[in-house]
Amino acid sequence: MKCLDCGEEYPVKQDLITCPKCGGLLEIILEPPKGFTFSSLRGKGVWRYKDLIAGEYKRIVTLNEGNTPLIKSSNYENAYFKFEGANPTGSFKDRGMTVAISSAVSLGYKVVVAASTGNTAASAAAYASRAGLKSYIVLPKGKVAIGKLAQSILYGATILEVDGSFDIAMSSVMKLYKELKIVYPLNSFNPWRLEGQKTIAFEIYEDIGVPDNVIVPVGNAGNIYAIWKGFTELKSAGIIDRTPRMIGVQAEGASPIARAFEKGLDKPEFVDTPETVATAIRIGKPVNWKKAIKAIKNSRGFAISVSDNEILDAQRQLARREGIGAEPASAAAYAGFLKLVNEKRLDTNEKTVMILTGHALKDPEAMAKSEAKRILVNPEHIDKVVLGEL
Repeated sequence: MKCLDCGEEYPVKQDLITCPKCGGLLEIILEPPKGFTFSSLRGKGVWRYKDLIAGEYKRIVTLNEGNTPLIKSSNYENAYFKFEGANPTGSFKDRGMTVAISSAVSLGYKVVVAASTGNTAASAAAYASRAGLKSYIVLPKGKVAIGKLAQSILYGATILEVDGSFDIAMSSVMKLYKELKIVYPLNSFNPWRLEGQKTIAFEIYEDIGVPDNVIVPVGNAGNIYAIWKGFTELKSAGIIDRTPRMIGVQAEGASPIARAFEKGLDKPEFVDTPETVATAIRIGKPVNWKKAIKAIKNSRGFAISVSDNEILDAQRQLARREGIGAEPASAAAYAGFLKLVNEKRLDTNEKTVMILTGHALKDPEAMAKSEAKRILVNPEHIDKVVLGEL
């Protein structure tokens, strides 16, 4: 384990979450077992790759997450959608949560906590309930999509609402973790959670090999790093000879990392009051920015921003041209793809995978904003209405 801030190195210890020396982010550096091959794996989902997941687990807490569909686009020959909305609670967070909660249980914790824009809350609450743990979810009041809030309520989490943005909620969780050692944090500054999320890379490789590009919506910025980490570990094991270019997409109103790339900066210009219709990525101070920038630069990638209108248009196009229902933050990946194709910055002959991070049902209010014909009819005259529409 290596600190991104001070460079201190430690043996792999499951109870290490942040650097004991400086409090910085830790990377888990994993060497795949010698002679590892995918042909030897059994089962499906995240724990199919247990030989590539760091740590020791006395008990695995799982809802059979992972094994999500990689859907080929019907409109672009070499484009694919990795639909993480098919996970148990409807988002990619379940991949990381199964590992984080399994770590918490293995270490003897009884209480877990997470700040969230919604998806982490739903996932943390579900997996904590599965494990028999008490969960506290810190949410920015009035800033969470109703579908995600309803999930957290259903799973029985204790919800703590704070005035302000997600970043304030995140600061509260960091303080809780550092001051109350009995509380296990489930946010993505916890490197063990990213061990689960990197399995997205393994599944993509097993389905189509190594793509040229992977486009990822970026909020707190852990997922783009995790996916890159997965491909990097396959390369270090000699299974692949290259890694894909990682492309991050942020909403214009919450785009500190994209702005940094546009301006050629090494550090983001944080946003104090982020705003976007894509609530899952409405984050102005991403805790994993150093990991994200490392992944993007080391893969020869970049980050861009898209407008809310572009996001909502992409969400409609995904649904009406591809038959895929994704929440706005997920649609940001498709919005980024369309923008890059239109600007001729991305070659459609290249193999590109877009990570659709969450299901459309996560944000029913956003879905309802889409225009649709709604006609009040006399049931006896439905045939005439239909024929008149043809």
